[in-house]
Amino acid sequence: MTAWIWLIYKKIISSGKPASFKKENTLAYLFYGLYLLLGLASVLWSTNPGYSMLQLIMNLESLAFVVIFVKTIVLIQHYFPEIKLTFAKIFGPAVFLILLGFVIGLYIDPDTFYRLTHGGEEARLGGFLMNPNELGMLAVVGMSCCIINVFDEHHKKFNIFMLLVMLYALILTGSRSSLIGFFLIVFYFVLKSKNNTLKISILIGAILAIPVVVQTIFIKQGDIEEVLSMTGRLPFWKALLTEGLPKQPYFGFGFMRIANTESFQSVHTYAGKMTHNTFIQVLMNLGFVGFTIVLLQMTFTLRGFFKSNNKEIKTFFVGVFIPILINSFTEFGIFGETNYGILFYQFLILIFVFSYDENLSLKNKIALAAGNK
Repeated sequence: MTAWIWLIYKKIISSGKPASFKKENTLAYLFYGLYLLLGLASVLWSTNPGYSMLQLIMNLESLAFVVIFVKTIVLIQHYFPEIKLTFAKIFGPAVFLILLGFVIGLYIDPDTFYRLTHGGEEARLGGFLMNPNELGMLAVVGMSCCIINVFDEHHKKFNIFMLLVMLYALILTGSRSSLIGFFLIVFYFVLKSKNNTLKISILIGAILAIPVVVQTIFIKQGDIEEVLSMTGRLPFWKALLTEGLPKQPYFGFGFMRIANTESFQSVHTYAGKMTHNTFIQVLMNLGFVGFTIVLLQMTFTLRGFFKSNNKEIKTFFVGVFIPILINSFTEFGIFGETNYGILFYQFLILIFVFSYDENLSLKNKIALAAGNK
């Protein structure tokens, strides 16, 4: 995919459309680079240097893909405005195809696409191909984009169809955190909408879904602590922070490592190889130094959101940020081991960094003039 988007990018430029960009909100970009740079340095003290380097390389490759992708979209939006291309129009169908593959796979090969959890009492979509909670997050991101497209009057019927398929997949994942994210997204768009009919329709749909949510979230397992934490890992997190972190408080155990051994061990909770919380993950693998960098990076990303005047991009940001942030409190998240959350967060950083620069250099002016002949 990286090679493919690079070829598209070069094709646009070679057709006489110069790549002229200006950078804004660069501190968000720079602090993300600083986070990855600290991750690279941590290979020197990592408890598993090979694994840390593997995770770092995947993050860098993902970032390279996103940089080229965002630049390509900026050029298309500027030089071909008649296409009316937006990120939501791309992300919605792309996510739908992934979820459709899982839904079809469920009926063709349930042993592969279903995962039995809680002692075999519960079956969750995702199987061992993808973590069900990450798949649920992916579904919410796709549904957010479909809702945006419906508001924009873009292929409304098809987007509603895609939304329903992804909602079905979301319910099958059994992801409580993703269901909560979905309802937050729904109410955000309800409040944002000026169409009273649409507001009523969405509210009715949400009310009809409440019995399913109650059954899935509150009745399942009957553990109120697990429900309130959306994951039931409070004892594990407490042990990580009180027993593990003090051993390497400043720079951690190395990129994506949470202990001196392959898994964190404690007499008070189960063993684990990852924290299931992206912020605790950062604390464990890069210490307080890395955690500070991450907080500053997120601050500058949010500053870019609030300073932007682009309503389309800001709506897309909210629609994606809510589900990946909730996932970050319960799973891999935006600073965890390589997953879709990282990919989406890199997009959210860069959509406020790159924009088209009307002040062309002499070289670009010559190229544009040649391309227009």
